[in-house]
Amino acid sequence: MEEQPLEIILAAPRGFCAGVDRAIQIVEQAISKFGPPVYVRHEIVHNRHVVERLEAMGAVFVEELHEVPDDKPVIFSAHGVPKSVPAEASSRAMIYVDATCPLVSKVHLDAERHHEKGLHVLLIGHEGHPEVLGTMGQLPEGAMTLVERVEDVAHLPDWAQGVAYVTQTTLSVDDTASIVSALKQRYPNIVEPHKEDICYATTNRQLAVKELARISDVILVLGATNSSNSVRLVEVAQLAGCPRSKLIQSADDLEHDFATEFQRIGITAGASAPEDLVQAVVDKLSQGTNAQIREHVVAREDVAFKLPRVVRTD
Repeated sequence: MEEQPLEIILAAPRGFCAGVDRAIQIVEQAISKFGPPVYVRHEIVHNRHVVERLEAMGAVFVEELHEVPDDKPVIFSAHGVPKSVPAEASSRAMIYVDATCPLVSKVHLDAERHHEKGLHVLLIGHEGHPEVLGTMGQLPEGAMTLVERVEDVAHLPDWAQGVAYVTQTTLSVDDTASIVSALKQRYPNIVEPHKEDICYATTNRQLAVKELARISDVILVLGATNSSNSVRLVEVAQLAGCPRSKLIQSADDLEHDFATEFQRIGITAGASAPEDLVQAVVDKLSQGTNAQIREHVVAREDVAFKLPRVVRTD
């Protein structure tokens, strides 16, 4: 009996989203305009390959603002920063560029509006994630409470002034829906976002992985271990019927005989993983085989965000 050829199925959409693309362009344009070095507070996006490429161009990544000289430009990462960070940069008369994803900025604005109306704000998210730290830092201490799991909801107090919720943009759509449902039961009059906080790219990539799981034996997710949206993609794939799905950072993470274990391998990439990493995995898997490679399209994305004026050359 003739052996079936390996089938490699690429999820679409996958990889870079508009916010990540914009953040990377901001660093590139800043280096071009101001010359190296250009400092970046935290990883601009959660992908080591992207960071190393930008370092080679002249970007210097630091943890905190005190590591940046007053006379050098500094960029804030796509995940957003607490209000105290640009305030410190302004007090030092620094040139700074905020590369926060506009969809994260939208969450910041919503949180501020709720606070101005006197509501206590609940943030659905993961403790310690840079986006959560940035969002929590938009309001005075104690004005926002983090909710990580459905189980947390029962232990929340009653706030006489009323409550509203916002969410991290890179969460599992299904997990978040469960937490929101619990919050609505606990607080029937809770104020919801006017528009879904989980971003279009996170939602589309999770939908694509769910469909991919139906037609694949295993799914490989390209992404960093500290990338929230990439880790969520693995979880979604496993829950959707591909329990052996795994997160890899590059083709180097693949065992040499991985392709022999499966007939249909699905591949996707987190929102901060570049396409060349995907292609390198495809090349390694298909090496020495007559693999059939196709794309499974769930949605087409045409979102683009403008660059800040300070780095534009027009």
